[in-house]
Amino acid sequence: MKREQFIAIISSEQESLRRFLLALCGGDRMEAEDIAQDAMVKAYLASDRFVERYKFSTWLFKIAYNTFLDHKRLAKNRETDLAAAAQLAGSQNADDAFAYQDLYEAIGTLPLKEKSAILLFYVSGYSVKEISDITSCSQFAVKQQLSRGRDKLRQILER
Repeated sequence: MKREQFIAIISSEQESLRRFLLALCGGDRMEAEDIAQDAMVKAYLASDRFVERYKFSTWLFKIAYNTFLDHKRLAKNRETDLAAAAQLAGSQNADDAFAYQDLYEAIGTLPLKEKSAILLFYVSGYSVKEISDITSCSQFAVKQQLSRGRDKLRQILER
């Protein structure tokens, strides 16, 4: 893939990638931007290995998801609990675009795999097969993650 092709394609995917990462990062815009930049650099460096038969956005989101996991592994000692997430939601750094803050806070409490599946399916509009490719889980596992995630969200939001 040539540089010009990459720039043209990445331009159309950049906004949805940033929204996905922002939600995964619990509204922490700086962390999401760092991960997005790292993911786009990794994608550019690996663009010669992109296989045209796959959807570019699925390939890019897989790189971004893996980059997110790498960042989380490095920052494991900075785990936040629900109280910290609520504090973040009320701070100046919170994303003002979140009209459904309660929902996003609830999503933030989900385990990583369920949170990723919910965000990719409902926010980014990916199919179960595409989520399976992005997260390296079976389609059956993705369906289970979606089901469990929906059940947990329903319980949290009914409280």
